[in-house]
Amino acid sequence: MKINRVMIAAPASGSGKTVFTCALLQALKDGGWQPVSYKTGPDYIDPMFHERALGIPAKNLDTFFTGGEQTVELFLKDRGESDFAVLEGVMGLYDGLGGVREEGSSYHLARVTKTPIVLVADVKGMGRSILPLLAGFLAYDKEHLIQGVLLNRISKSYYEIVKPLIEEELGISVAGYLPEREAYHIESRHLGLVMPKELGDIRERLRAASSELKKTVSLETIIHIAQRAPRIGPPVQIKTREECHALKAADVTIAVARDEAFCFYYEDNISLLEESGARITYFSPLRDEKLPEGCHALLLGGGYPELYAKRLSKNRKMRRAVREASGKGMPIVAECGGFMYLHSTMTDKEGNHFDMAGVIAADCYDTGKSVRFGYIELREKQSCFLPENTIIRGHEFHYYDSTKNGEDAVAVKPVTKRAYPCIIIDETHWMGFAHLYYPSNPEFAKSLVEKAGRYRRSLEAQ
Repeated sequence: MKINRVMIAAPASGSGKTVFTCALLQALKDGGWQPVSYKTGPDYIDPMFHERALGIPAKNLDTFFTGGEQTVELFLKDRGESDFAVLEGVMGLYDGLGGVREEGSSYHLARVTKTPIVLVADVKGMGRSILPLLAGFLAYDKEHLIQGVLLNRISKSYYEIVKPLIEEELGISVAGYLPEREAYHIESRHLGLVMPKELGDIRERLRAASSELKKTVSLETIIHIAQRAPRIGPPVQIKTREECHALKAADVTIAVARDEAFCFYYEDNISLLEESGARITYFSPLRDEKLPEGCHALLLGGGYPELYAKRLSKNRKMRRAVREASGKGMPIVAECGGFMYLHSTMTDKEGNHFDMAGVIAADCYDTGKSVRFGYIELREKQSCFLPENTIIRGHEFHYYDSTKNGEDAVAVKPVTKRAYPCIIIDETHWMGFAHLYYPSNPEFAKSLVEKAGRYRRSLEAQ
């Protein structure tokens, strides 16, 4: 498939990748292109900026989760040659597993998808030192994927001095710059960027950045770089969700918690559940008083339940509905924030206690620091959701801990090989802090759908 594509990457986190990516996506959309976006790695929030604030389809790609070939398939899935793909990098360009391995890095993703890179460099406080910095990144680029440079937080006058120096000495095109502006600064929080809905003027901020980018960046240069991307593989014949439903009777419904408190979901996870035969319906533990009619399983994803603990606690009817559904044998998968919600209580950093759903007789509490962070591989001690002796890959990032983390699976850190027990698992529950990436072991999604089917049949037999 010949698809226009470019990756926006950087030497380090905080260089301005997200602002440049969002501004570029908006500019492409305004210019009549058909942009789609991808975020490198296990990041939920940046794709929300792309999708909810800009109205552009977004998903994650991660070479640790799915390796090279499968990642390319996921990249091409549901895409056409009229699309313009913008991939946003993560951390520094070459930072992968443990910060030292290529796998999982922006560069590895660019390499397996044959995507040219435009490098964003934050040059505030720098002069000629930007040249050896860029020279080092170019020298380390064995595939010659870096084909352009963008400069962040630089004045127009200084840009006009630095641009020709970079192009003459390093032989690479400088596509433009963005000056430092409070108007499009995006704040941060302990789990990353703030949520799009929390910035009431986010669309205005991103439009301001896009308007500035149109003045200070050569879109023609970036488009030309994207158009030079080579063909990538044959067209992947993966059925759409509608085709999957037409071929497979969707006789079960999985209710997915989705609101401000629960919003961390990989698009490919939801897609895989649908392809396995499930209908997906959404509900809000914050606002709804009962579960969706006719649902046969629950998926409670991550998010920020600690910010809405009081409201979640006040919704007694929903807490009771979830607890009763669990007691009746409805399958439940709960990840991180969803896991926290299923506890008996949640204790915030001020020591306030809030009643939660009560599925797990334990308390989750704010530790004031990062508890566990990074990639993991999970193996069940006894097969329930996964085939025996197989793993599913995921990611942890949380400041809360639990008095009952579970011991039914073993998590292994892929670089250090450190292992520890975690996850509460039985025939109908998978509950823990880990965020799972289902395509790394599609049998997990199939198992959840099958369990939902058994639950539906048990209801019909009553």
